[in-house]
Amino acid sequence: MSFTVVIPARYASTRLPGKPLLDIAGKPMIQRVYEQAQKSEANRIIIATDDQRIADTAKDFGAEVCMTSADHPSGTDRLQEVASQLGFYADDIIVNVQGDEPLIPPRLINQVAHNLAADPTAGISTLCEQITELGAVHNPNVVKVVMDTNGYALYFSRATIAWARDSFAENLQQLPPSPLYRHIGLYGYRVKMLNDFVRWAPAPIEQAEQLEQLRALWNGVRIHVAIADEAHPAGVDTPEDLQRVSKLLEAQNG
Repeated sequence: MSFTVVIPARYASTRLPGKPLLDIAGKPMIQRVYEQAQKSEANRIIIATDDQRIADTAKDFGAEVCMTSADHPSGTDRLQEVASQLGFYADDIIVNVQGDEPLIPPRLINQVAHNLAADPTAGISTLCEQITELGAVHNPNVVKVVMDTNGYALYFSRATIAWARDSFAENLQQLPPSPLYRHIGLYGYRVKMLNDFVRWAPAPIEQAEQLEQLRALWNGVRIHVAIADEAHPAGVDTPEDLQRVSKLLEAQNG
């Protein structure tokens, strides 16, 4: 099995402008992400960007770069442009690694790629983990997922699903006895699905929840969801996140 990692990286960020180029323990964030991807089994790693500053930095540390349009409405559209520009085949597998995850475990990259390769009926693979903190249960920024008995997504939502009716009726301030799962935004895609995705209009449920993966479900794509083989560290969205990750990597580097 072979697969390609694509790392979308945009300069614009509301809370952290120029986020991919911010220093983390002596290296730009995008390089940290790239080096984690290098530890996976990917046979090719591509940084996809619309910004020349990011492209120049990536080339300086030896990465392959694909310049993409600045007008893409979603990261999925950017991936599809990479596949189109570089002539990928319909059955090729691309793993989308976000450019703000400098601690992404290589094992999880491999997991989504292997899971998709093993399931010819799925167009997308992704991961989840059990919610163990009450604060995440009712937090709309924590996306929840419900799967069927075969591990395919039934729905993704910012709402609390499944709703434990009896348990929550008694006490909303405790975790229900049945597990709830947080979606991890790491995806494996078949190129054919990417090509279909960009031709579909945004789905009503996608627009309501602001979750791209719901467009795929709306159009009948099977999304394979597995529990992550190891913990998925949080990405970098805020200055506090940047400081936290920097301190952790500085400590690891002695």
